[in-house]
Amino acid sequence: MNMPDPGYLVAVLVTAFAITFLLRALPFALLRPLRQSRAVITLAAWMPAGILAVLAAATLQSTLDTDGRWLPALAAVAVTVAVHLTCGRRTLLSVGLGTLTYVGLLYLF
Repeated sequence: MNMPDPGYLVAVLVTAFAITFLLRALPFALLRPLRQSRAVITLAAWMPAGILAVLAAATLQSTLDTDGRWLPALAAVAVTVAVHLTCGRRTLLSVGLGTLTYVGLLYLF
């Protein structure tokens, strides 16, 4: 098998580098003028809670479908929401305490 021409290899690598760099830099360049837009500010405020809600719904659905243990799951959701709202929206803290609640209740029941 013959090796490709070194110039060809360099051209391919430069092209791949340029495309990768542009695809990674483009969102930041486009976002700069939008940072003060109301839509981006609203999305930044609500997206984390929305993602948590989707993850919680998917987890609850799979938990209730397989185990039927709804009491520990609902208690963990309540703890997660309460901690999230009362402790200044600290996602890691609320998800961590909700998880500990769920695991602890599973151990007890």
